[in-house]
Amino acid sequence: MMNHHLGGRHQQQQLPYHLSNTLIGYLNLATLLASIPIIGAGLWLAHASSSSPSSSTTCQSALQTPLIAIGFVSLLTSLPGFIGARYHVAWALRLYLALLLLLVLSLLGATAFGLAVTAGGGGTPVPGRPYREYRLRDYSPWMRRQVETDKLWRPALACVVGSGACPRMAAWTPMDYMEHDLTPVQSGCCKPPTACTYGTGSNGGSLQQTQVQVQEADCYRWGNDPGVLCYGCESCRAGVLEQLRRHCHGLTLLNAALLLVLIVVCAVGCCAFRNARRTELAAYGGMAKIHPRWDYFCARWWRGRREQLY
Repeated sequence: MMNHHLGGRHQQQQLPYHLSNTLIGYLNLATLLASIPIIGAGLWLAHASSSSPSSSTTCQSALQTPLIAIGFVSLLTSLPGFIGARYHVAWALRLYLALLLLLVLSLLGATAFGLAVTAGGGGTPVPGRPYREYRLRDYSPWMRRQVETDKLWRPALACVVGSGACPRMAAWTPMDYMEHDLTPVQSGCCKPPTACTYGTGSNGGSLQQTQVQVQEADCYRWGNDPGVLCYGCESCRAGVLEQLRRHCHGLTLLNAALLLVLIVVCAVGCCAFRNARRTELAAYGGMAKIHPRWDYFCARWWRGRREQLY
């Protein structure tokens, strides 16, 4: 009866050991295998953008740096985690936990930054219309800087033109604008601001501006030409910022969820590290393994060289 009781107690003590190491091992194996196609996709986008610099590849090339970074971080983090959990190597798990801690701190900073820069925006409702209009002044200074310089704005404008958002509205009637919702890019880049006043000319119903009242600057930047439209308007830059703000806000929520997952993984990793340390202690008869100081091997090499000389 006593042996049976001790055996059951021993199995209960071994259960967390198998569970934590198995979870960390399989999790890091899956992350390790997933990092390879992620790195390959990033390298493929880099090759495609360098070989054919069109507008579509310009938009896709914006993804290459995050993909390559995510792939290499996943590879470098999951490799010591898998080795440490599978082969009970304490130093590998220690490195894995240190890398996880850096990831948690980085995600925490990125989440706080994302919440700060995406606080503004959202657009202003247009009375009697289902869509919103956007102004640059509603966004944070950091976001405005992303579209104020031509170096950053030209690739973004190339993505807007290459997306084909405006040609889909070319055949719309005034009634369509009353019934259909618009994306931020369509609202800011494909039409003039709703407050603008235009008159109808005699050249086939084309729109001509009547300067009978003071209007905002975007009203004078608008043109009927499909290559002009409102691409030079501040509202177009604001529409692109709104699209960017929505993506950043969704990414911030994803970072917050990933942060919670990493905290749970860190807790399981600590259990796996403790079990690996117990394995090392059991291998050395219950005594801690003694690691020599950094100068031990140098002194040993120097003594060997001195004995050869003398």
